[in-house]
Amino acid sequence: MKALITYAEALQDTKLAPKGNLRPLRHLSLGTGVPRTFAQEKTAFYHSGSYLPPTLLYLALCGHLFSEWAPSLPCRKRHFCAPFNSAWFRQVTTNGLIAMSEPPATESHPGLFPPTFGAVAPFLADLDTTDGLGKVYYREDFSPSVTQLAAECVQRGFPEASFQPKSVVVVTWDSVAPYQGPSEDPAQEGKRNTFQAVLASSGSSSYAIFLYPEDGLQFTTTFSKRDKSQVPAMVAFSQGLVGLLWSSDGAYNIFANDRESIENLAKSSNSGQQGVWVFEIGSPDTASGVVSSDVSLGLDDEEYDDEDYDSVPSLGPEDVGTTLFPSEAPRRGDAGPHSRHRASPRRLATDRPAGPSTERTRSFQLPGERFPQQHPQVIDVDEVEETEVVFSYNTDSRPTCATSRHQCSVHAECRDFATGFCCSCVAGYTGNGRQCVAEGSPQRVNGKVKGRVFVGSSPVPVVFENTDLHSYVVMNHGRSYTAISTIPEAVGYSLLPLAPVGGIIGWMFAVEQDGFRNGFSITGGEFTRQAEVTFVGHPGKLVIKQRFNGIDEHGHLTIDTELEGRVPQIRVGSSVHIEPYTELYHYSRDVITSSSTREYTVTEPERDGAAPSNVYSYQWRQTITFQECVHDSSRLALPSTQQLSVDSVFVLYNQEERILRYALSNSIGPVREGSPDALQNPCYIGSHGCDTNAACRPGPGTQFTCECSIGFRGDGRICHDIDECSEQPSACGSHAVCNNHPGTFRCECVQGYRFSEDGTCVAVADQRPINYCTTGLHDCDIPQRAQCVYTGGSSYTCSCLPGFSGDGRACQDVDECQPSRCHPDAFCYNTPGSFSCQCKPGYRGDGFRCMPGEAEKTRCQLQREHILRTAGVAGPQQPLPLGLFVPECDEHGYYVPTQCHGSSGYCWCVDRDGRELEGTRTRSGMRPPCLSTVAPPIHHGPSVPPAVIPLPPGTHLLFAQAGKIERLPLEGSTMKKMEAKALLHVPDKVIIGLAFDCVDKVVYWTDISEPSIGRASLHGGEPTTIIRQDLGSPEGIALDHLGRNLFWTDSRLDRIEVAKLDGTQRRVLFETDLVNPRGIVVDSVRGNLYWTDWNRDSPKIETSYMDGTNRRVLVQDDLGLPNGLTFDAYSSQLCWVDAGTSRAECLQPGQPSRRRVLEGLQYPFSVTSFGKNLYYTDWKTNSVAAVDLAVSRETDTFHPLKQTRLYGITTALSQCPQGHNYCSVNNGGCTHLCLATPGSRTCRCPDNTLGVDCIERK
Repeated sequence: MKALITYAEALQDTKLAPKGNLRPLRHLSLGTGVPRTFAQEKTAFYHSGSYLPPTLLYLALCGHLFSEWAPSLPCRKRHFCAPFNSAWFRQVTTNGLIAMSEPPATESHPGLFPPTFGAVAPFLADLDTTDGLGKVYYREDFSPSVTQLAAECVQRGFPEASFQPKSVVVVTWDSVAPYQGPSEDPAQEGKRNTFQAVLASSGSSSYAIFLYPEDGLQFTTTFSKRDKSQVPAMVAFSQGLVGLLWSSDGAYNIFANDRESIENLAKSSNSGQQGVWVFEIGSPDTASGVVSSDVSLGLDDEEYDDEDYDSVPSLGPEDVGTTLFPSEAPRRGDAGPHSRHRASPRRLATDRPAGPSTERTRSFQLPGERFPQQHPQVIDVDEVEETEVVFSYNTDSRPTCATSRHQCSVHAECRDFATGFCCSCVAGYTGNGRQCVAEGSPQRVNGKVKGRVFVGSSPVPVVFENTDLHSYVVMNHGRSYTAISTIPEAVGYSLLPLAPVGGIIGWMFAVEQDGFRNGFSITGGEFTRQAEVTFVGHPGKLVIKQRFNGIDEHGHLTIDTELEGRVPQIRVGSSVHIEPYTELYHYSRDVITSSSTREYTVTEPERDGAAPSNVYSYQWRQTITFQECVHDSSRLALPSTQQLSVDSVFVLYNQEERILRYALSNSIGPVREGSPDALQNPCYIGSHGCDTNAACRPGPGTQFTCECSIGFRGDGRICHDIDECSEQPSACGSHAVCNNHPGTFRCECVQGYRFSEDGTCVAVADQRPINYCTTGLHDCDIPQRAQCVYTGGSSYTCSCLPGFSGDGRACQDVDECQPSRCHPDAFCYNTPGSFSCQCKPGYRGDGFRCMPGEAEKTRCQLQREHILRTAGVAGPQQPLPLGLFVPECDEHGYYVPTQCHGSSGYCWCVDRDGRELEGTRTRSGMRPPCLSTVAPPIHHGPSVPPAVIPLPPGTHLLFAQAGKIERLPLEGSTMKKMEAKALLHVPDKVIIGLAFDCVDKVVYWTDISEPSIGRASLHGGEPTTIIRQDLGSPEGIALDHLGRNLFWTDSRLDRIEVAKLDGTQRRVLFETDLVNPRGIVVDSVRGNLYWTDWNRDSPKIETSYMDGTNRRVLVQDDLGLPNGLTFDAYSSQLCWVDAGTSRAECLQPGQPSRRRVLEGLQYPFSVTSFGKNLYYTDWKTNSVAAVDLAVSRETDTFHPLKQTRLYGITTALSQCPQGHNYCSVNNGGCTHLCLATPGSRTCRCPDNTLGVDCIERK
């Protein structure tokens, strides 16, 4: 009972956000861009039925009123609120600030100013709105009366401006209280502030209007958690940095930041109306900072006498703020060197100007100074004497305490070593030196949780985002209390067994026994953690990903949590009990691992006088990665194994508040005798050798068994995925598509259907007519033979294209050569849907008209004839002289891309002019994988428009066949060959590589005929070319869907490049030690890059980080001509096909062993993976083949209708793989290229960026 009381008391201090689903808003760059008017969903205005009483608030504006008697959204949250979709700003805060761009999760305000995001702050301070202490309202208003009020106010402040807003956003802070900190100030008791901000936009310019009513500002300071004292509020603007998290080069203006200037807000004005302040914030004039109005407050507007005036001290430039900034503020149309400003307050309403006391000039000036750039050099400053300062440049690249002391905590000491520096906490503090907290002090952890969790057998996941997590830790007892708010009831009870979600916080602050260290002492609260929960006897598993970001400016640890997977269902109203347990943590450099089996008891609600109780278990595995300081060799090494002991486990789900609560007591120490872990059972210490998809069952002593998880088969040492879609074809029911996934499967309703409550697909009730022709869901023959004609409603007809006959659902080619349509002196060649004519030898012409005379010969034909004539070869029957090379031409007279020497057997690649491509010559008996750079000839016949046919729902294979891309649907892992159709026709191109963007549903390709790189949306539309310049032979292409970057290989220029998805910001990553680079893939989550090089002398597979660092050879032995490469994000497996060894092989990066999947392939070119299968294109069979990785055999092949060479292949996933990297949010804080690396990212500048404001850093 005592533990329960302690738990409840501690949770009283855990602040939780209220219920509500707040949506993020779109971005507007303050001061640099032109704001866009935005449309507001009508229902959003009536959120929670929030109408305000008409007597609540009326604020004077230019002689009129902005009334809050309008449907407005309340903001009760202690931090950020996101009211509705807006092109203006992202979030409103209770602390007197409007965020114009996305605030980082780790940054809160009030804090350091300027922030890293764009901001408008009419009264930035720590304001208290808890327990009914004031409210914050916000709305968008399009009404003519309100927009006209804003126009009149702007006109008064900027008489020369012609401004008529289209929309107005009104934000009101009503009767908000000051945060008083631990010791309340009696002088501030009962003080309340009321003020208002109005943002008005015309579509080409925007203005901010701040309103401070008389007696509206009753306090000017609040308690600062960072400074531990009372600090003044601030009125300011900041452009912030688009994508920068740690520094800002944008303009920012501080209008008021001391007590006197804050007090004068309600007494003065810059627009001629007391308490009203007007600023231009969005137009070409504001690129260098906010432009202030400059209309003096007239004598008629004054409502205080000379005594009041004289009682306030005069403020000269030397009296205001804390820093002197003497330069002039920007005015409309100003230009010159003062383009970036930090402004401090100047002469306000109470300033006494020089001259007679009867003259009272009240004007507002916004002085500023250029905000200095960050310089890359390190400058050491040594004070020699009081009057002399010596500057010296330190060119040592080794980081030292002199240059990097700021990376240590203020409660740490920094020590230099031979290879670098290390930080260590001083006495009385604990941590890793980079982060230190006082020993024994209570700690708070704040963060966000998002999840996509399937409950029981439900086919529909429960999705929640932006959910608050708050934790309170009593360090002296090692007890942590964690609360997660707004968890839906549908999943809340089923998450009760997952106490380790909050248990990681307990490990961080566990009570330490002598010689042992808890998580915070080791990591400083900066690490990533991935855990996998496998429930015994239940299909699927749950993956938990957490990122701890250290301590923020308020002294709180920050955490981001993501849940993905399936959990067993626990009935509503049940309780869960977890017995005390122990867990072994195994330590190595930068990595901590642990695994254990947990039991929990579920007691269901009482029925018929009895409460059923059952015991369940799950297996827990986790990996924690962090960065430790390696420079101090004298630092005591961690014990290789530590035991975490957890007791007094308490879990609870509050159904009314929808809050999930966990409480645990933790201690860290040696492995104890008598505990299960002390037996060193392989299941506990992780040395069991079970398959990654198997559970380890501990037995007596050191005995154990391995048992494949549900959804897998095998002996436990090796487990193979069960393809439920193949074994249970009707698993998903009618109107659904079954997609197999490792260990499970998922059902997707076809278009026009949705999941019902019982999990079946039912027709959408309010379904509108479907144009099956545009959706591609018709049953007409393929587009090369038939067309679909929409006839209204949901009806359509099918008709064969010219050159074909049939009913439109099945069309046969018409042989136009019977009778012949060509000239009598020409040959007629029938082709699908068309025909071609070619004049006979001795005649020339287009085949429809032929006249005597020889046709003009190609370069290849002329060269071939010249060589044969010179060698004296009279006819095709005469043998060629030994050693003579004669080029081979195709049926159209072009050079065959692969040329071979008849005598020596050597082969090599040539370009369109027959020139040998360097580095392509292979040894005798091996033909290199040469690519034709000449697009196939276009036959006269029915033309196919180069537009994408929209892709139906589900997962598809996309493959290239010279001038077109085809799609091949997958049902589970089975190719639906009868439904294969063309996706895109581009007959003038030779498409080689393919990559798919699962986020925007866009396919990217390389074209070696122009050469170029192009893309097209799978929603339909015309293809576009994004890169044309400086390309040789672009072949392989890969896409990082998290970092939004494109990578490709160029075998002509022998280099690997990266660019943004629109083709901009190109940068060469590698241009050395490459001969014939081809296949390339990315591991987006881990930040790795892989590529093949079929260098005929030394073929290899290489890898590096995405930023080009840590380049190394991954595979070099027993390779022939490695062509295609694929990385499976679900299994983290890298596979490739080799045209020289005729094999398909796989490996796990980081592990030395590789596995031969299949031998005896014909001539594989490209490969992709999905589920349990590999799919590759083959040049000899002109087909797509499927290989089952589990049984290592080829299971199916698909032969396209057109039997020509197939090139690249990729998988168009129905949804993106789960995961994130450091570039997936806000471009990783980079100005230009953000390139992910394992556990971090690097900011890089594009090549040729002279004059571009770009910052490189790691």
